[in-house]
Amino acid sequence: MSEVYAARRGQLRDRCAAAGSTAALISRPANVRYLAGASPHGAVLLLGPAEDVLLCAGTPTGEPSEGRLDEQLRLSVLPAPGGDTAVAAADMAAGTGAESLAVEEHHLTVARYHALGSVAPRLRLADLGQAVEQLRIIKDEEEIACLRIAAEITDQALSELLESILVGRTERHLALELERRLVDHGADGPAFPTSVATGPNSGRGGHRPSDRRVEEGDFLSVCLGANYRGYRCEIGRTFVIGTTPADWQIELYDVVFAAQRAGREALAPGAAYRDVDRAARQVLDSAGHGEGLAPSTGHGVGLEIDEDPQLAPSAMGKLDACVPVTVEPGVHLPGRGGVRIDDTLVVRPEADGGPELLTITTKELLAL
Repeated sequence: MSEVYAARRGQLRDRCAAAGSTAALISRPANVRYLAGASPHGAVLLLGPAEDVLLCAGTPTGEPSEGRLDEQLRLSVLPAPGGDTAVAAADMAAGTGAESLAVEEHHLTVARYHALGSVAPRLRLADLGQAVEQLRIIKDEEEIACLRIAAEITDQALSELLESILVGRTERHLALELERRLVDHGADGPAFPTSVATGPNSGRGGHRPSDRRVEEGDFLSVCLGANYRGYRCEIGRTFVIGTTPADWQIELYDVVFAAQRAGREALAPGAAYRDVDRAARQVLDSAGHGEGLAPSTGHGVGLEIDEDPQLAPSAMGKLDACVPVTVEPGVHLPGRGGVRIDDTLVVRPEADGGPELLTITTKELLAL
């Protein structure tokens, strides 16, 4: 993997050079991990004119969830506890003769930014912007393999839960059990806080599990994902508990299912982000559920659970091959409940079979 990380840093170095910066300071943890293979707590990465250095506030612990550091990088551990790695990196850059330093202004605090200028007043600070995030959008096959395993773990945890008795158990208890099963099957942990919503809570995006107990006839909506070697996936499903679904439940489920299918089918290299969103949103709007919809119907996944691209009405840009995204429309009816259906897919050209579905748990409306 050293060659992969070196190539990524080379791409970023070329972008910085084109913008007139001879060095770059990477402080956002996911970006550090993408370029260095690991992101110990508080670490920053300095891309210098002579060498690349990972600066840490203490010796890295080597925990699997933190990744494995690229051996080509020089590791610099600050001697004094409580030192600021970003400030130390700016001082190091100035010491190498760099005239300018590109920094991630969107991640640095104002106080930290001013501290960089104070320690190296002759160093011109420039904004790196979203350069690393843009590099991260298209995944290589090694990254997609990690996402595929994360999805397999997630599917397995969910399928086991569906085989257990659910009536009478609380949302909070079910969420904790799902997260335990993720770890049992090899995940480093959950990709994000697991959401379990029942009855009138169902269908809410990002619902925090409560002490409400599952009742017969409820909609049960679940959203979870595994973190495997730093890569995160997402799945959302909705079921009916203990009885034949009511007519209104079947009707609502069919509409959301149709919207999700339209979004999935719109995924293709060259498709505009907002056109994918529109494909799903129009189905819900036509059925009278246009108001109260989420700002987007999907987003990118990878080292973070919510990254670029955003599949939203105002999003600019077009999809490329090998971009993993979620498609996750949902409808919530206040006081009654709702439906969410969410998959993680990888954009592939038609010649390669079209979108690759990573989360394969059935989307049939099951009565559990």
